[in-house]
Amino acid sequence: MDFRYAISLVLEAHLPFVKEFQKEDDLSQAGEEDRFFEYISETLLPLLEALHRLETDHISFRLAIVISPVLACLLNDEHLQKKYLFYIDKQIEFGRHELERTAGMSDLNKLAQNYYNKIVDRRIAYTERYEKNLLKAFDFYRRKGKVEILATCATHSFLPFIRGNHESLQAQMEVPAPGYRHNFGSCIQGFWLPELGWTSAIEPYLRAYNFAYTIVDSHGLLFGEPSPKKGCFFPVKTPNGTFILARDFYAVKEIEKIASDELFRNNDRDAGYELPPETVSPFLIAEGERRRTGYKYWARSCAANGQNSGNGHNIYNPQAASDRVVEHARVFLENTIARLEDASKHMEEAPISLYAHNADYFGRLWHEGVLFIETLFRMAGGYRDLQFVCPSEYIFKQNLSSLQVVSPEFSSSGAHGYAETWLDVSNDWIYRHLVRSMERMTELAERFPDDTGLKERALNQAAREILLAQSSDWSSLLYRQDSTEYARNQAENALRNFTTIYEALGSNYISTEWLTNLERRHNIFPNINYRVFRRKT
Repeated sequence: MDFRYAISLVLEAHLPFVKEFQKEDDLSQAGEEDRFFEYISETLLPLLEALHRLETDHISFRLAIVISPVLACLLNDEHLQKKYLFYIDKQIEFGRHELERTAGMSDLNKLAQNYYNKIVDRRIAYTERYEKNLLKAFDFYRRKGKVEILATCATHSFLPFIRGNHESLQAQMEVPAPGYRHNFGSCIQGFWLPELGWTSAIEPYLRAYNFAYTIVDSHGLLFGEPSPKKGCFFPVKTPNGTFILARDFYAVKEIEKIASDELFRNNDRDAGYELPPETVSPFLIAEGERRRTGYKYWARSCAANGQNSGNGHNIYNPQAASDRVVEHARVFLENTIARLEDASKHMEEAPISLYAHNADYFGRLWHEGVLFIETLFRMAGGYRDLQFVCPSEYIFKQNLSSLQVVSPEFSSSGAHGYAETWLDVSNDWIYRHLVRSMERMTELAERFPDDTGLKERALNQAAREILLAQSSDWSSLLYRQDSTEYARNQAENALRNFTTIYEALGSNYISTEWLTNLERRHNIFPNINYRVFRRKT
């Protein structure tokens, strides 16, 4: 092995299923779609830009990305693509007015010009360089061996909670498989557990669908049976032969601390919430409700009440933030190498630090996050013994027959490391309805094995509704009290839609108009086959 220390970055790119159905030139009710638009503008496009710069400058990099089937569906949706372009055109229009408004304010005007230029450049990149196909752009780097794509389940379900229904568990694994083959070929080795939710009941399905490895949180491996001799710095294998990597707890905590630096941009403050209504209303206000414009002028050090200190220190300074990113990246690499060096004293192999996090943390939530990743890759060349690797690349360089056999403990990445985030007083009502509906879905698949026409359409839509109801996003949003009304409505609507179809099939009457409208609203997995919910004999 030509390195002594390895670092692996794994980013999970996922969003809940958010899709409204106004016209492409109507943002009046966009609501939760804003998250999707911001995800493209502030995370995915900046990340692709960074990879392009690294490639152009001949800088070596390795990165693993989890592309969730829900996000892939949203990215491929022509309606949302057109709506995103309308959204970004509104940002450009708003930017022109901001340049006029801030003409006498030097620092703010420079920021407005900077944002305006980036938004214009990203519109050009989205439409011309990437031809609105960001999945193809990521696949370009996969085919070059620079990016590894990990698969995940259909609708980001917290798998430990559906393990009791084998048919639903297999559907979560099987339904997205054709999409992954279409977008990224058939060589995906890794499977991402949503919320890092691990239980041993999942392992047979990983093996059945030919996934070689997965990732658990650090305590899931450390509390495994028996205890891993090399801690979280080296893979293990389960009794059935699935390879397990654990993420580096200390790397996660260090990056969270880095992201809170007061020089970095305050992403919670936006001109859309601070300017007078008459200034913003022609662009990005829906029925009196303000929304983010992407023009953010303040550093984290700025007071919450929005008052500037008068000396300009609270205004965001991109150059100062960029310089601070370089400092943080250097310290992060040195701290990581120091931990790996300590670990290497107790093992013969090269230890690994695996950092795994949500992709939208880098960009949409932490503005400088993508620059931080790019800086890490640029700096790594200065450390002779260090190499960035993809997870499968690292695993298959080891002597696999010598890996310790360990059964990881039930665990997740949520609050306190187990299942509290997805099961507490805010969201526990979902599960009694969900369990019953999953049983009924299997019943439908068994009762109607060979139906065609309208009945088959209804059965396929019932399968979509069950998968959407299983999404962990709704319970997570309810737990965090984030978009609670939307999350509750999404969960309730999916369960109600399924029940309506179940009862309609029982009475042998289905409203074609109602079903057609539902197929249009919840159009995920267009080629789904409800028979995936049949019992396997």
